[in-house]
This record gives sequence, structure tokens and C-alpha cells, in this order.
Amino acid sequence: MFIQTEATPNPATLKFLPGRVVMPEGTFEAKTPESGEVSPLAERLFAVPGVTGVFFGYDFVTVTKADGEWQHLKPAILGAIMEHFMTGAPLFANGYGATEEDGEEFFDPQDASTVETIKELLETRIRPAVAGDGGDITFRGFKDGTVYLVMKGACSGCPSSTATLRHGIQNLLRHFLPDVREVQAV
Repeated sequence: MFIQTEATPNPATLKFLPGRVVMPEGTFEAKTPESGEVSPLAERLFAVPGVTGVFFGYDFVTVTKADGEWQHLKPAILGAIMEHFMTGAPLFANGYGATEEDGEEFFDPQDASTVETIKELLETRIRPAVAGDGGDITFRGFKDGTVYLVMKGACSGCPSSTATLRHGIQNLLRHFLPDVREVQAV
């Protein structure tokens, strides 16, 4: 098994590509060892000293570190990922499935068509690019011209995430939807 690694815009996060599907649908993020207990792979990764976050996408795993150098952490992380896939262990224990833990969406029913367009733009133009950087972004709400988004994986805590939101996503949404004034991370 050959696992590729890619840098992300977040220097504290590295993307690992095991060459196979990790999560066929949805995404999963664990920011603490306790929240990772539902996944044998996340548990293995949190067992590596210095690992502070784990994110699963369709065909990648991103790992966030607190400190230390990647050159020292990478071998243990690669070993944990390889061991997981070689043993054939399930991604989640006890039938756990990925759920949207972002909370309920909120928006005025009068804005339903605007929200539908926002979601379509997120799905077709923004999420694929964000996934390429080892993260995910999901819609949370729309109120008074402000779009609220949840950033996950490499995007969560990334130094350039504010610029991505303000200059990339906000400008794209404003271009297609004049009702959008601002974009904020929740």
C-alpha cells in the first residue's frame, strides 16, 4: 500500500491519500481524542503524540498537529493509516455513521431560493476546491445578507481561511447573488 501526502494551506495540517475511498459519503471531523473514539482509525491517529485533529473526506485523511515537525510525526501517522486499511477494520465502530454535527440550518423561508443557490454554488464550485486542500465547508445559515459556513479539516484554523472566506467565497457568492453581503465562519 502506497500512501501519498500533500501539504495544505494550513501548515499544522497534512493531507494523506491512501489510494482508496476513505468515506463514501459525507465527512467526519474529530478535534479531540474523545470525539474520535467512534472510529478505530481516528483512535489510532490520536495515539500518535502531537496529533490534535483528524478529518476524513472521500479519498483522504487530514491530520492536524499541535507541535513537532512533520518529518518526525509522518512515519507514525503513515503506519497508523496503513495498519488500519491493511487489517480491514471498519472506519467507524458499532455501526456509527457520519452525521451532520454542525447543528441545524437556519434561514428565513422567504430566502429559500437564495439558500438553494448558495448550496448549489458551495457544492459545485467551492467544496471540490476546499476538498483538494484537505478540508470541507458546509452551509449553516443565511440571515440579513450574511452566509454562515462551517469550515472543517485543513480549513479549520487555517491562517489563510479568513482570506479564503472574504476574497474567494464571499466574492463568488456576491457575484451570483446580490443579496449576499458577507460570509462568516461559525
